[in-house]
Amino acid sequence: GGIVMAMASDLIVLFLGLETLSIALYVLAASDLRRKESQEASIKYFVLGGMSSAFFLYGIALVYGSTGSTNLVAITEFFANNVLLENGLLLAGLALLLVGLGFKVAAVPFHTWVPDVYQGSPTPVTGFMASVAKAAGFAALLRVFVVAFETYELDWKPMVWALAVLTMVVGSVLAVVQTDVKRMLAYSSISHAGFVLVGVQAASELGTGAALFYLLAYTFMVLGSFAIVALVGPPGDSNHDLSTFKGLSRRQPALAFAFTVFLLAQAGVPLTSGFFAKFYVIDAAVDAESYALAVIAMVSAVIAAFLYLRVIVVMYLSEPEDGAVEPAGPRVRVPAAAAAGLVVAFAFTVVVGFLPGEVIDFARDAVPVLTAAGP
Repeated sequence: GGIVMAMASDLIVLFLGLETLSIALYVLAASDLRRKESQEASIKYFVLGGMSSAFFLYGIALVYGSTGSTNLVAITEFFANNVLLENGLLLAGLALLLVGLGFKVAAVPFHTWVPDVYQGSPTPVTGFMASVAKAAGFAALLRVFVVAFETYELDWKPMVWALAVLTMVVGSVLAVVQTDVKRMLAYSSISHAGFVLVGVQAASELGTGAALFYLLAYTFMVLGSFAIVALVGPPGDSNHDLSTFKGLSRRQPALAFAFTVFLLAQAGVPLTSGFFAKFYVIDAAVDAESYALAVIAMVSAVIAAFLYLRVIVVMYLSEPEDGAVEPAGPRVRVPAAAAAGLVVAFAFTVVVGFLPGEVIDFARDAVPVLTAAGP
């Protein structure tokens, strides 16, 4: 489903990819039959996801009514050869498409499902939702708005601008006050979506490349983070309170160090991939003369940094509580697959922090492929 969303050249095909991915996620969210929270997360995701799909489908109908086609190539050609004297119907369609995709990428105010669903779902599934599913949603968003509706960028850019601001600020502020680590990372993922929207809002090759680079760097950071949360959490995947991580640096120093690197990368600390990810989306905003958005992005990054530092302080400077569940320490065997995945995510995060050139070039080379009008 995610691949179809990224490659679709027709809005109907994109919708089918969206639904295919969504249905799979509904099932995965409910896959932990031992916990009622898992089933509750699935039901909430299903209900709200169905509503967002309805908005998206209605948006397709309005776009079809305005242009006579759902094919991205045909829509592009329509705008090249015709001028709409009345574009209210089209703008309403664009707004509804943005609502549908905004739900998938967890943009504010379409984010309400994220904290409960991320917390209730099995942690590996949560990592998949926060990375692969979000990347697919942004790929679809770029395909639709940058390819088909580039002519109307002056109309949709303000909408994306507002979404970016709300998403960064709300995600960062609410993340700081959480005490459950999975909910922290859930709100953090919302904030990261806002930074990607900054690149989308630039509506340029530089902005699209920055958004793709951010998504790539973010995917490794968040997958590594959720993998460690899954390993450290108690049996049953039921409690990920911040107190669980107290003294982790003394009981499992390797995991604590890796988690620290992933958190610092998400904060945008230099010499990590996250620093260059944030730098390039902010640079794209400045290049597009969205100076206020660039300033808001920097302020949001500073606010979010308190969240990550809070977890690091707990791991290194706090003693474990009496009777607390021991995290994945020396007596707990880390599965080989999990260890290999962590090594890859850690290596990418660190190496790209020192040598970002190749990955940045890769993201820029991917821009023409993603934004090509054809299939």
